[in-house]
Amino acid sequence: MFEKMTTANVLKTKKLWTLCAASTLVLGICLAGCNSGSETSDSGDANAASEPVKPSANLEGKISVDGSSTVAPITSAIVEKFTADNQGVQIPVGTSGTGGGFKKFGSGQLDISDASRPIKDKEAAAAKAKGVDFIELPIAYDGLSVVVNPKNTWAKSLTVAELKAIWQNGSKINNWSQVRKGFPSKPLKLYGPGTASGTFDYFVEEIIGKEGKSRSDYTASEDDNTLVEGVSRDEGALGYFGFAYYEENAAKLGLVGIDDGKGAVLPSSETILSGDYKPLSRPLFIYVSSKAADRPEIQAFVKFYLANAKELTKEVGYVPVPDSVYAAATKRFEEKTLGTVYKDKAAHGTPLEQLFKS
Repeated sequence: MFEKMTTANVLKTKKLWTLCAASTLVLGICLAGCNSGSETSDSGDANAASEPVKPSANLEGKISVDGSSTVAPITSAIVEKFTADNQGVQIPVGTSGTGGGFKKFGSGQLDISDASRPIKDKEAAAAKAKGVDFIELPIAYDGLSVVVNPKNTWAKSLTVAELKAIWQNGSKINNWSQVRKGFPSKPLKLYGPGTASGTFDYFVEEIIGKEGKSRSDYTASEDDNTLVEGVSRDEGALGYFGFAYYEENAAKLGLVGIDDGKGAVLPSSETILSGDYKPLSRPLFIYVSSKAADRPEIQAFVKFYLANAKELTKEVGYVPVPDSVYAAATKRFEEKTLGTVYKDKAAHGTPLEQLFKS
């Protein structure tokens, strides 16, 4: 049985998620025979999307998953629960980053790509050139948290313009006194994800506005825990990463409100879901190869993923999408609706309920 997590043990779970893919096979063997239920059909309505679905027994095969380190804790939690009743299915979960995952996915190496941003036009075109079609499925919301050291008592909020001035390519800001009049003269040290990260892409697009045009003289890591440790050690630090990683480390970080011109807003489950936390709320996705989707083990796994995502997304610290979106995603998968809804740039920032309708 998947253990329900409390605030106290979410950190432990997140830090250990990389062990899930290996341990779930062993766990499944230990639990073989304990559960013999069959897969529950999904009717496609909002209520059905929130009902737990028990996986089918006697499935076999290997499902290759890679991509976003942000999405990985959700996928790993789903994998653990699914393989407990399907010990014949192996599902290792890699973390090459969203961009790295799409490269592998587009070359036909993956069945499923975890992504913390929508697929780019050039990534979709590269996949198409290799004969890879995909089904785009939203699975959760996340917010990017801008954080400082807890000893920082001055930067309770920053404007989007100030963040842009700090992070844009060629920026010479290296002291807090350069950010805003009244801020102390203290060295500013920056921490953030690497360029292969979907978190990097999303932050740059929303704050700077030009793809890839971020300054490079900062401490970069694809491991959010490394960024947490850096910011928590350095009194002059400023960094950004997913909201879930802030929540699990809140005691050793300071959270910065973001002002997009309508007053500073702090990220929370409520402000992320409502869209009030602008412009750093974002949807999370899985992309499924249409060819792989014909395999019974992948059909069962993806339906199980969507049916259990609401429960497990909350347990690992993210924000579930509305039931209607899970229902629309299930229908999209069952009907093998190909391609992305983000062909028009105006779609970025549009609520998922408007983009994914059953």
